[in-house]
Amino acid sequence: MSKCSITTALKSLHRMLSNGIHTDITIKASEGSIGAHPAVLAARSLAFRSMFSHDLKEKQLSTLIISDMSIEACQAFLNYIYGDVRVNDFITQRLVLLRAADKYNVSDLKEACHESLLEDIDSKNVLERLQYETLYQLPMLKSTCMRYLVNFGKIYDIKDDFNVFMMCADRDDCGDLPRSSVCLERLLK
Repeated sequence: MSKCSITTALKSLHRMLSNGIHTDITIKASEGSIGAHPAVLAARSLAFRSMFSHDLKEKQLSTLIISDMSIEACQAFLNYIYGDVRVNDFITQRLVLLRAADKYNVSDLKEACHESLLEDIDSKNVLERLQYETLYQLPMLKSTCMRYLVNFGKIYDIKDDFNVFMMCADRDDCGDLPRSSVCLERLLK
């Protein structure tokens, strides 16, 4: 019985968002705007709760400017907050969603993005994923990327890019790269 109630409640929340039912704030993304509900945003995010609890310009103007997100990414973000993000939208927008989850303190979205990024690491994206780990403190992503590079020998596939990455990376962020018995730099020479 409660599962049915939860499903119905989520569908109702999504309908409120998609049909603009009693929206009382406008979110302006880079290419358009979407109506939303401060109470829903505040219930899902401490950052939004703080924003709408104090007399800030967002509250005064009933407008929230999120200029670093496309309208599609903003819609996916709101769909997640309202409990109805589609898998394809999530996968397509997950890097932007990760940034938004970190910025607006939506911890379950950040964790969902983190888990998703673990699933498709390859030679084309492993160094980018290591950068995301550094930006957003995703420890499992770091260890998974390092395992991919070292244990599967993929470091040889991207030798030049990895050397550039190591020269540009903050040494503190690379502190736990496996350097004890065999130095990676020697491996790559």
